[in-house]
Amino acid sequence: MEFNITFNLDGGKNLTAPAQAGETLLAVARRVSLAIDAPCSGNGTCGKCRIKLLSGAADSTESRHIPPEEYADGARLACSTKVAGDAVVYVPATALAYQNRMKVTDLGTGREREVFTSFQEELRNLDLTGDAGLELMPVRLGEPSLDDAMADKERLLIALAGQIEGNIAVSLSAQRRLPRILRESGFSCLCLLRREKDSSQGCRILDFFPADTEPVLPGLAIDIGTTSVSILLVNLQTGEPLAVGNAGNGQIRYGADVINRIIESVKPGGLDRLYRAVIDDCIAPLIRQLCENAGVEPERVYRAAVAGNTTMTHLFLKVPPEHLRLEPYVPAFFDAGDLRGGDVGIGIHPDAEVTIAPAVGSYVGGDITAGAFSSMIFKKESLSLLVDLGTNGELVFGGSEFLMSCACSAGPAFEGGDISCGMRATDGAVEAVTIDEETMEPKLSIIGGQKPAGLCGSGLIDAIGELFRCGVINAKGKVSREGKRVRRDEYGQGCYVVAFAEESESGRDILLTETDIDSFIRAKGAIFSAIRTMLTMLDFPMDAIENVYVAGGIGSGINIKQAIAIGMFPNLSLDQYHYIGNSSLSGAYAMLTSRKAADMVAGIGKSMTYLELSSHPSYMDEFVAACFLPHTDAALFANG
Repeated sequence: MEFNITFNLDGGKNLTAPAQAGETLLAVARRVSLAIDAPCSGNGTCGKCRIKLLSGAADSTESRHIPPEEYADGARLACSTKVAGDAVVYVPATALAYQNRMKVTDLGTGREREVFTSFQEELRNLDLTGDAGLELMPVRLGEPSLDDAMADKERLLIALAGQIEGNIAVSLSAQRRLPRILRESGFSCLCLLRREKDSSQGCRILDFFPADTEPVLPGLAIDIGTTSVSILLVNLQTGEPLAVGNAGNGQIRYGADVINRIIESVKPGGLDRLYRAVIDDCIAPLIRQLCENAGVEPERVYRAAVAGNTTMTHLFLKVPPEHLRLEPYVPAFFDAGDLRGGDVGIGIHPDAEVTIAPAVGSYVGGDITAGAFSSMIFKKESLSLLVDLGTNGELVFGGSEFLMSCACSAGPAFEGGDISCGMRATDGAVEAVTIDEETMEPKLSIIGGQKPAGLCGSGLIDAIGELFRCGVINAKGKVSREGKRVRRDEYGQGCYVVAFAEESESGRDILLTETDIDSFIRAKGAIFSAIRTMLTMLDFPMDAIENVYVAGGIGSGINIKQAIAIGMFPNLSLDQYHYIGNSSLSGAYAMLTSRKAADMVAGIGKSMTYLELSSHPSYMDEFVAACFLPHTDAALFANG
């Protein structure tokens, strides 16, 4: 039997969808592309898909994530509430925040701009700019007549033969434009040529312009993250950004982590749903928006470079990723090969050259090869560590002589998953915390400057570091003090009140529980134990690391001193740590603007050694030792 479910979205918009009896509200929302946050992919473990039943019938059971009094008032989890009739459901801003209130990459001001400008300068110093393989060439043709009825394309090729050596091909989209351009411009025009990487193939004409114009040649650098997608629209003639933007990865409604998405991909129609979620709901609309902002046409984007983890690039190309999670963890490809715009379906020039950063292993993808290039550690004689913190933790250690990489199963804690008060870095997220040692009162820094809605990754690191420093929690993460900000349940489990109900955006207490703290300790323990395992395997001490490059979504907000104090990062001098921004996007930018840089990224991918931590015998021992604050070996963090 079919019913109608009306979703009353925060902000006043309504969306009505047909639904079958017994179908979960989360499934109904997914079918109509309503992005209700569900990091656990509807397993009922995260509690983030919280909605409110305003009227109508629905079958649901009480959840540990919803207090009885709020359940009685209509609060429900969308993943565990089934359709039983027509109903009206309120979807709060917190359930939509990852997409609607995503913190946008800003290359115009602040720290991100400073880091990106420095990277651009380094590329110029290395002569890695202005090599996109595109060239504008003017040509003048004799006008046709009854005595000279040569076809337009052949007339053009004859005129160009004296200027260009080798074979000249004309793309179909260019042929479609040629007759009009020639006649509107008196048979004088500009030809946009792409020199093929294989010189024996000559060149290909991508487009035509009137001779008296100065066209902009746009390109796209795309970072496909598990949580969000960042895109940089670039003027390929100057290398300067034309527009930049972020959007939530639409796939997140099928789970916060890659494992849940791989599982979804093997369900009937799952691979297509995931492909459409990232292309139709995210990348293509964002490209259209950026092009509109910059005053260019999407179909006149002539080059693109893409970086993402191994699962994301598989899903971007609609290649089944199912074997990534099954031993022996084999990807369908490392190098995607030569691709064109028409292959990937993102609405750009159909013959645009599309380059994808190569993967190294099942869980170390092109985002890390691009990041290793951005950090330039592959050129340094000294030993360096790259740490990319996002939904997953990925690491690269080495220098000019070798590079070793690995990925650790840190889980989604750094993006707010598995944490009852956790959220992504959107408006309302607490991004920094200090706590008074005597009163235990917190001072919060909140994105957007409004009332707090929860803690994002950097705020979580601060909060746990401060609670440990003040003795509110012990080395095991258990609450060991009493006071106004401490509460305990009937079983004696403690929690810390980050914000009382009257102080918060939701009107509910924001609590950091012992369960939350334990989840985070496991996440930070995964990072540090991965570092230790790599160095031990290579027989290097921790102080062999001369520089640590921190990248990723939460990297800009991390208090490095706190990250060291809780045992997440090695106990090194603070001046050895460097924030390098979105290294995946920077690497994609380099690949976009320079074929030589793209070849270097490909070389990094081929030369990097991949360490599969799950098969390494000492990793679990290292992980268990790191699941304390800061570590079972206190000497590792003495004077840290």
